[in-house]
Amino acid sequence: MTNVNRKIVLASRPVGAPVVEDFCLQQTAVPTITEGEVLLRSVYLSLDPYMRGRMSDAKSYAEPVALGEVMVGGTVCQVEQSNHADYRQGEWVLSYSGWQDYAISNGEGLLKLGMHPTHPSYALGVMGMPGFTAYMGLLDIGKPQQGDTIVVAAATGAVGSMVGQIGKIKGCRVVGVAGGEQKCRYAKEVLGFDDCIDHKADGFAEKLAKACEKGIDIYYENVGGKVFDAVLPLLNTGARIPLCGLISQYNATELPQGPDRMSMLMGTLLVKRIKMQGFIIFDDYADRYDEFAADMSQWLAEGKIHYREDLVQGLENAPQAFIGLLDGKNFGKLVIQTNSAQ
Repeated sequence: MTNVNRKIVLASRPVGAPVVEDFCLQQTAVPTITEGEVLLRSVYLSLDPYMRGRMSDAKSYAEPVALGEVMVGGTVCQVEQSNHADYRQGEWVLSYSGWQDYAISNGEGLLKLGMHPTHPSYALGVMGMPGFTAYMGLLDIGKPQQGDTIVVAAATGAVGSMVGQIGKIKGCRVVGVAGGEQKCRYAKEVLGFDDCIDHKADGFAEKLAKACEKGIDIYYENVGGKVFDAVLPLLNTGARIPLCGLISQYNATELPQGPDRMSMLMGTLLVKRIKMQGFIIFDDYADRYDEFAADMSQWLAEGKIHYREDLVQGLENAPQAFIGLLDGKNFGKLVIQTNSAQ
C-alpha cells in the first residue's frame, strides 16, 4: 500500500461540455480505519453519462457533487485492511467510492464479489448498473412481445448493447442506432442485431424508416435529439418508450433551434396511445436485482450475451475519458483501471 490517496475532485461546474480544467487531481494521505470499518482500494472505476448531471447544481433526482468533493462513481475494490467482522483482506467488493484510490466503508452498500471473481470489472457493466438498467427498462417498461420491432440508440454502449441482445433473446427484430460504420458493423456481426443505422451518415432518417418497415413497437431511449426526431413518426400504436437517458442534451446550455415540437409529441402520444416512462434503476428496481442477476448470469454462460469493455489505464486519465464518453468516443462499457489487482 502506498501512503498517498489520489483523488479527482470537481474543480468547477461545466458550462456546456466539460473540459479537463473542471477536474482537479489531488493527493492526500491514505485514510485510517477504526473499529467496524474497512479500507477499500479501488481497482476499477466505472464512467457513465449520468455523472454529467451530477456536475451540475440543477435540481435532479440526486444531489450534485459539491465543488472540491470527489467525483461520484461505481467502483470495484479490494479490501486493503479490515476491522469489520464480515470482510477480510483481499476480498473483492462492488462499492461507490468514486474517483479515488482509497475509501473507508462501514460495510453499508457494499456487494461482495468473493475472493477470486473471474471478471471483477463485469460488476460495473454487464452484471452491474448498465446491464440491470437495460434488463428492467426493456422487460418491465418495454414489455417485448415475439415479433416486435425494437429500436435502441447508442446501440454498442454499455446499456444499448444489452438491450438489443435481450431483445433478440425475446424473439424481437432489433434495429440499433450508433455513430460510425465500425460500431454498426459490430452491432450486426457480433451482437446479432438485425440492422444498425449510422446516425452520422447522410439520409439517417430515411435509412431508419427503411429498416423499420413495420414501424417501431419499442424505442429504448438513451440519446434524444435527432435520433428521437427520426423515431417519432415511425412509432406504432401502443408503442412503449423506456426513457433511460438523453446524452445528446447533457451538455446543452439552451433549447435547440426550430419550432416548439412539444404539441406534436403530445399529440402523437395521445393518438397512438404510446407509453413513455422514465426510470432510475436503483430507485425503482433495487428489489429485483437478484432476478436480473440470475437471468444475465445464465445468458452469459450460454453465450447468448456478448460484452465489450473499453478499458483505460490510470485514474489520471479519467477526466479525458469521461469527456470522450459524452462525445461517443468510447466503444463498449467505459472502465478506468485505477490500480492493479493484488
